[in-house]
Amino acid sequence: MTTSGAGSGRFGGLGRWWGVLAGGLLIAAWINRAAGPAVITGLSAVVLLWSFFQAPVTCGAPIRGRADGCRNNATGLLLGCHIRQHRWQKLKMLIVRRRVRAFCSGLFSDGKAALVTLAAVGSFLSGLVALVPGVAVQ
Repeated sequence: MTTSGAGSGRFGGLGRWWGVLAGGLLIAAWINRAAGPAVITGLSAVVLLWSFFQAPVTCGAPIRGRADGCRNNATGLLLGCHIRQHRWQKLKMLIVRRRVRAFCSGLFSDGKAALVTLAAVGSFLSGLVALVPGVAVQ
């Protein structure tokens, strides 16, 4: 019997969503106020790395015939799907000035991408606030 692989692995398909747990811990660290800036900065970096390189989103690389781009599953906002050329296209979108706008519009293309993008921006701002003393709201 062949399975889809969604339930395989040790965590039953939830292993790709460990960044959400780290985000929850980051929110709890801000609420608790007992955690120091090192803990908040570390959790912010973990959530940011998860968002960029491992969060499950759609590829969105530009392809002919589709205005919305590739719809394959991808890992992270910066990486493409299983097609090697799409990975290079996504990275090239950040470097080539004409393509940055297309990359930024793809960050909010669907619900998963919007959630991961907001997690990345929030964790970046969280780490920045934790590093700069006196900025955090008391």
